[in-house]
Amino acid sequence: MNGESADSGAVSTADSGAVAIAGWKHVYSGKVRDLYESEDPALNHLILVVASDRVSAFDHVLKPTIPGKGANLTRLTNWWFERLAVPNHLSHEVEIPAEVRNRATIAKKLEMFPIECVVRGYISGSGWKEYQATGEICGVKLPEGLTFGGKLPEPIFTPAYKAPMGEHDENISFNQVVQIIGAENAAALRDLSLQVFKAASALAEKAGLILADTKFEFGVDETGTIILGDEVLTPDSSRYWSKAAWDRGERKESFDKQIVRNWLADNWNQVGEPPVLPAEIVAQTADKYAELAERLTQEIA
Repeated sequence: MNGESADSGAVSTADSGAVAIAGWKHVYSGKVRDLYESEDPALNHLILVVASDRVSAFDHVLKPTIPGKGANLTRLTNWWFERLAVPNHLSHEVEIPAEVRNRATIAKKLEMFPIECVVRGYISGSGWKEYQATGEICGVKLPEGLTFGGKLPEPIFTPAYKAPMGEHDENISFNQVVQIIGAENAAALRDLSLQVFKAASALAEKAGLILADTKFEFGVDETGTIILGDEVLTPDSSRYWSKAAWDRGERKESFDKQIVRNWLADNWNQVGEPPVLPAEIVAQTADKYAELAERLTQEIA
């Protein structure tokens, strides 16, 4: 996609719930975000990125939405961008439209790399499954005897290739990244990802949180500079744990939509359309997003 990255999996305009915004034309809806371009030709280098309250799991957009989710994702993304010492895609040339002020950003269009820059400081999720099968994650050999949720000796870069629309992203090795985007760009993305992850981990720790893993997306601007884009360090792109719970040996309770995934796994065989989420699952998920945003933005100066 030429321009700002969006979550994969297009959603029809009717299903997305994208709102009409004066001066902006709706051009795309992913699973959880809506993109708009300015109707002013002088601003065609910008994109309006609106975080919706939609929630997805197992490649399906679910119903109902999660109240406050879009606002909390945007709040966290902006908060992190202010604290990370790398160039980012945010633009302040024009004001965010009032219709979406609390859940949108205006960004510079970038030529995005087709790489999801995943960094893991702890072993869980798909990385845990791969480690159990091979002793490696994305070609990175790891020590024997690691346990689920355990801290890795050092954070590792475990990239994925962003597959074409409708296909699944694929975990790849660093050598494959080199083949796709070249050695110089591959090294830059790896080094920047590890740099940001380590800085973010230190900040999260101040709020009593563990940043277990996350994914970044980068692009280049018109000058060829590598820019951090997309959302960053949100519960949709990252796995956060309570440090106190982790110290007690609890490894599975995270500040994201894992509640939704767990409920679906217990109540749906992934055939046909997914069931409607119960009110209590929606409320618990909304609380997790809100709690994470509050803990990070309020407890860290």
